[in-house]
Amino acid sequence: MQITSQKIVEIASYFSIVHHTPGRLRVRVNPKIKELSSELSIEDIEQLSKKINGIKNIKINKIVASITIEYDNAIFPKQMWEDLIERKNLEEITQKINALYKEIV
Repeated sequence: MQITSQKIVEIASYFSIVHHTPGRLRVRVNPKIKELSSELSIEDIEQLSKKINGIKNIKINKIVASITIEYDNAIFPKQMWEDLIERKNLEEITQKINALYKEIV
């Protein structure tokens, strides 16, 4: 799986930041993300911590429609996440994520 800027923009467009400190980001998820259900599953999102170096853990809370992402701030600076949510510097972000992507055997 290569993560494209188009997919990142599409997914991030459903997020809004609830709380963000370096190393931990919590976003609210717009229920319309279900429109991507044929392309993206909850399991796909949860597995990103195993597929991308620098993402330590992803916790999904379906009840309050939020996702908490624990990450290595040295690899993904706080501003990079905020740029992603605001859809800025997407090519740079995509290149970084693709460089950190690892295959699961």
